[in-house]
Amino acid sequence: MSEDEYESLPGTTTISTHMMAGAFAGVMEHCVMYPVDCVKTRMQCLRPCPEAQYRNMVHALRHIVQQEGIARTMRGVQAVIGGAGPAHALYFACYEELKWMFRGTAQGHHVLANGAAGCVATLIHDAVMNPAEVVKQRLQMYGSPYKGAIDCLKQVFKAEGVRAFYRSYTTQLSMNIPFQSVHFVTYELMQDGMNQGRRYNPVSHMVSGGMAGGVAAAVTTPLDVCKTLLNTQESCVCQTIKVDNMFQAVRAVYVMKGFGGYFRGMQARVIHQIPSAAICWSVYEFFKYFITTHQGSVEDIYINPSPAVQVHAGK
Repeated sequence: MSEDEYESLPGTTTISTHMMAGAFAGVMEHCVMYPVDCVKTRMQCLRPCPEAQYRNMVHALRHIVQQEGIARTMRGVQAVIGGAGPAHALYFACYEELKWMFRGTAQGHHVLANGAAGCVATLIHDAVMNPAEVVKQRLQMYGSPYKGAIDCLKQVFKAEGVRAFYRSYTTQLSMNIPFQSVHFVTYELMQDGMNQGRRYNPVSHMVSGGMAGGVAAAVTTPLDVCKTLLNTQESCVCQTIKVDNMFQAVRAVYVMKGFGGYFRGMQARVIHQIPSAAICWSVYEFFKYFITTHQGSVEDIYINPSPAVQVHAGK
């Protein structure tokens, strides 16, 4: 197996390799850092009740655990697991295929091709993930009236229809297209510096992924605040201001909290994304490496090891 086969997976390797690796990566990414995601959602509320007002991320996490129990920080994780697997499978598979298609015959790694591939992959990812995000964030809110993910899904559908699950889709795309473009471009640039041969290198994947996630999260926090408002339909806000699309959400945030409102929960978002992205890329690259190197017989792997295996074995 040549050096490029681990990266581009041609020949006998199928697209299912990327889908399987992406699904594992997506589930791990969301589950491991889920309590911090819960804190981020709470801190982005524009008019929290007195029992849910937090000074910072640490205070919020401690307060939730003390007052509501540690299980509360994981409420809604079932919805994420159900959505993240298929969403990330499609997301990584599309990205890996399209980045090579957009490059054509050009050699090397190109920023525009990577960014364009990230954009298209995001369109598909968000179409699958958006309903799960709505259910997750409604369950994360303080005083959430739903018994669980299925109950929330049924009640929201009955009261608001299918549109409720895609009310924030435009905002999600407006946030995620720049997020993923910045994310993928940063990751590939970091890899250019740390891992030019594009071999399996856990340290470079982790560091590059963490840096990519942190930068992308900081840049897109304002739209994430708007998305949270659209998904949760925070009652104290929506009683006085109609929040039914991205432009109304942008206006509502400014009216309620001024310019600073667009950066609510930014600390929690960045802290959540750095390890999440590091985990996601590490797990994804590991499974891509593992699945690829085990497609032949065990004998072939040991007799004719790929450069990725040789580098890994030499560490």
